[in-house]
Amino acid sequence: MTPGPEPREAGIADGRPIVRFRGVTKTYDGRNLVVHPLDLDVNRGEFLTLLGPSGSGKTTTLMMLAGFEAPSDGHILLDERRVDRLPPFQRGIGVVFQNYALFPHMSVAENVAFPLSVRRRPAAEIRERVARALSMVRLDAFHDRRPSRLSGGQQQRVALARALVFDPKLVLLDEPLGALDKQLREQLQYELKSLHLELGVTMIYVTHDQSEALTMSDRIAVFNEGRIEQLDAPRELYESPRSLFVAGFIGENNRFPATVEQVEGDRVDARLPGGELIAGHGVSTLRVGDPCIAALRPEHLRVAPAEEGAAHGQVIDLTYLGDHLRLRVRTAWGEAVSKTSAAEVALSNGVPVRLSWDPARVRIFASRSGG
Repeated sequence: MTPGPEPREAGIADGRPIVRFRGVTKTYDGRNLVVHPLDLDVNRGEFLTLLGPSGSGKTTTLMMLAGFEAPSDGHILLDERRVDRLPPFQRGIGVVFQNYALFPHMSVAENVAFPLSVRRRPAAEIRERVARALSMVRLDAFHDRRPSRLSGGQQQRVALARALVFDPKLVLLDEPLGALDKQLREQLQYELKSLHLELGVTMIYVTHDQSEALTMSDRIAVFNEGRIEQLDAPRELYESPRSLFVAGFIGENNRFPATVEQVEGDRVDARLPGGELIAGHGVSTLRVGDPCIAALRPEHLRVAPAEEGAAHGQVIDLTYLGDHLRLRVRTAWGEAVSKTSAAEVALSNGVPVRLSWDPARVRIFASRSGG
């Protein structure tokens, strides 16, 4: 898995916050915090993803912004106006839910028109806006159909058109692609991102799917146990995780237990259980003798046939995945995974191999850092 493109330097995301969370918390029982004190700025025009496992606080955060949950403390501002005490319909925010929440007795056009109807917009304006919204999501020909006669992907597009039809400043999307099959989900990821680029509307997206987050986002906020562990561009999160949790949650990572041997600034030399030294970038505060974890992406672990007497591991499983091979290698310090081009090496199960890596690709964490 590789991260998506770098965020745009200029144009759509202009760096001016449209949303501000200030000291926002949430508890349901008065004792246990579902969301710990949260300070977060969302830039105007950006695509921000809230990513994390179930129960990490990401959906609760989105629902507090939408107005379907009330913060226990703190406040939320939209365009410098405090909105945390306003009902949802007064916030002017478009929302797309995972189950689409379409009205089954209404046609596609009537579903899309609903936000305008409750705002009592003139009939001519409603017709014009509905036609434009359906054109944006390429559903012009489905104007009179009922939701039950649409595919899952088409229903998702209707829900998106309904969220966009009244030109909101902000659109919130709560795992809107979660119920779709893999191929359709990937297709709609790119369509949604293209629509975001075209319209320039600010979008906040909730998902537990790391690949989805890397593909679509300008920035990603990684949630864990009610806190943001790291907020960064996709490439920065993937290449430079700041905690073991982020390193393990974003993509696949080898984790090698080791002991700190030497520290020179950000460079750390650590001793693996088999006696080998591994050097890398120290992320945590580390001292000589501390237990640590060396983390290395599988695509940065190079595997080659071993020279006589130089074996550092043994291939125990080899999986052909078309564009690359996935190797599981038994080493003196545990099992390691390597991903390499299918055309680069000729290996088979049971053969001894030599392992190597670029120290610049290794991140070294204190064993207690971020799980």
